[in-house]
Amino acid sequence: MDRAALTQALASWERRIHELDGRRAAAVAVVVVDSADGPGIVLTKRSARLRAHAGQWALPGGRLDEGETYDVAALRELHEELGMHVEAESVIGHLDDYPTRSGYVITPVVVWSDLSASAMAPSAQEVASAHVVTADMLAVEPRFLTIPESTSPVIQLPLLNTLIHAPTAAIVYQFRELALYGRVTRVDELEQPVFAWR
Repeated sequence: MDRAALTQALASWERRIHELDGRRAAAVAVVVVDSADGPGIVLTKRSARLRAHAGQWALPGGRLDEGETYDVAALRELHEELGMHVEAESVIGHLDDYPTRSGYVITPVVVWSDLSASAMAPSAQEVASAHVVTADMLAVEPRFLTIPESTSPVIQLPLLNTLIHAPTAAIVYQFRELALYGRVTRVDELEQPVFAWR
């Protein structure tokens, strides 16, 4: 995983943007940190006490506050959830918008932090645990399932001894395709499991 190559790849593609159409705007940080096993991105397991999507796997992020840009919101959430203060200059690009079944349009903000994983201080109110997914781990092949409720395939990523589902799995998969292989792979039509529709 190389910062210069990823920055160039993000700058050279035309990302898909979805209109809100009554949905709410949200941003997530696809944040690269350094670890003992090399650079990787951070995934969190949401606290079981949260009202929405409790206990699910996620990227740091949330709804935009009044007047916020996607970048500002993603960096704010990164600080609130993981205690990581990252400057705006660390944002290197954006992935495709992902419209969710629960009424959001998520804009993934790609951040190369130059921070160590040891800099993470997860908020107990929001985060049950935080994990670094390295390039070797990201190389795992996704699973695509069919469900009777949708004509689109459900994506699952076997990571961290569990299965990660969309929207997180879709965003991570697109990042992996671009960061590891230089491929543009569209994911905004990949489906979420039914339990995530609420």
